[in-house]
Amino acid sequence: MVADVGAPALRPALAKLGAGGAHGLLLVAMRGVLRALIWVALALALIVAVARAFAIRWWRVPADDPQIEASIAPTLRGGDLVILWRLTEADIGDLVLCPEPTRADNDGGRIVIGRIIAEAGDDVEVKDGRIFVNKRPLLTESGCQEDSTFSVYNPATDLDIEQHCAMERIGSTLHKIGKRSPTVSAPPDQATVEVGRGLVWLASDNRLLPYDSRDYGSVSRAECTETVIFRLVSEEGYFDVDARFSIID
Repeated sequence: MVADVGAPALRPALAKLGAGGAHGLLLVAMRGVLRALIWVALALALIVAVARAFAIRWWRVPADDPQIEASIAPTLRGGDLVILWRLTEADIGDLVLCPEPTRADNDGGRIVIGRIIAEAGDDVEVKDGRIFVNKRPLLTESGCQEDSTFSVYNPATDLDIEQHCAMERIGSTLHKIGKRSPTVSAPPDQATVEVGRGLVWLASDNRLLPYDSRDYGSVSRAECTETVIFRLVSEEGYFDVDARFSIID
């Protein structure tokens, strides 16, 4: 029979290690984990830096421009912190940022936010608030599943009004709009235009209180380089659960 001499031989060495030795081994392991976490954090920071340089940037929606704020409801609100995508060209249905085209002195000042509904060669017609592209109306598919009504400030009357939310499809994008209301008067908005070469036609998501290509005309596609894709938080911050970490269609 072979005697088990291995375990007894190790006992004196283990006894010498004691609690202090075990603590030392734990510290070595913790340093290894911490070193790995630091490398992961550095790699993530590098990825974010490269992405910010070429693909994305975060931006705060102005909270001091009532006209813009009203026009982007219910999709966005003033003070929202959003991520903008700028690596690829915006497409039909995308919500984009553009410099306001009617101001020749707009050197990085006021911006407009609108949804691309038509591009070069398309015919756009607006009749009593309904928008037609190449004689086809933009169709509302359903009401919003949550928050079917919302409140928005009307800068023309200096009053808050209540609107109904609906879902509209443009191309492959299904997005929220603020519907027109028979109980709330809106300015006449008749328009007929063929979109010129290199241009796009923008529509506000708020169809009752728009500020879009009806006001400032078609916009150069080359200047609409950023698409709103994600909201990090609202002006109220992280604890505004309904608004934080939401995809913008």
